[in-house]
Amino acid sequence: MIFRRRPVEQPSPPARLPPGRRLYVIGDIHGTLDLLDDILIRIENDLVARPPKGTIGVIGLGDYVDRGPSSAGVLARLAEFEPDGFDVIFLKGNHELMLLQFLDDPVAAWPGWSNCGGEQTLRSYGVEPPDFRADAKALRAASARLAKALPDEVALWLRTLGLSHREGDYLFVHAGIRPGVELDDQRENDLLWIRDIFLNHDKSFGPMVVHGHTPASEPVVKFNRIGIDTMAFSSQILTCLVLEGEERLVMRTYKDGIHPL
Repeated sequence: MIFRRRPVEQPSPPARLPPGRRLYVIGDIHGTLDLLDDILIRIENDLVARPPKGTIGVIGLGDYVDRGPSSAGVLARLAEFEPDGFDVIFLKGNHELMLLQFLDDPVAAWPGWSNCGGEQTLRSYGVEPPDFRADAKALRAASARLAKALPDEVALWLRTLGLSHREGDYLFVHAGIRPGVELDDQRENDLLWIRDIFLNHDKSFGPMVVHGHTPASEPVVKFNRIGIDTMAFSSQILTCLVLEGEERLVMRTYKDGIHPL
């Protein structure tokens, strides 16, 4: 009987961005305008302390609304965020999807959205949330009040959010991707909602996937994915991943400095 030694798998080379590119990737904000402003100041300070040698991008991973008290303020800030010299890429999260569904079909959307922080978003726009017994007429009235309160530029911004973004060896998406499915064939529902089958996948996805959606007390770093949803609305810690070349750094509200990840 011949025993054959299994070939030793070589570790994959570390994910990297193209030369001369730096990205600031912001995790799930969930209506925490104070934390968003803190992170934006930290980005400005980092650019002064470590002047970039090329281009700069800011990526938002979605879930800008719900749960926290200031969804209206967060959306207003992001919709007008166009700093000179930056590329800005904001992706859609499942909470933005639910907000848009409430605008389009409030009767169908409200049961789900009301359980996911929709009440806080409505209140941030001065709209009294319907109670759980509200009839179709009341739900449509609340939807109409939200549509009236939502600035046109913010409504357009919400409806033009992308689902994913690829740079270098990284793929950025809100929730994750379905293993074994090409990116062009991924379904919106998976990109915005997927959890277990993505989180538990023990093989490479090809690119390193950077995502939010699944909360944890600290950034989660695996060989095939990086999760940066740190429950800002409850922990008061909003996380920003900083990528440049092969380097990965992290900055967080209520934490001093910028540190290797």
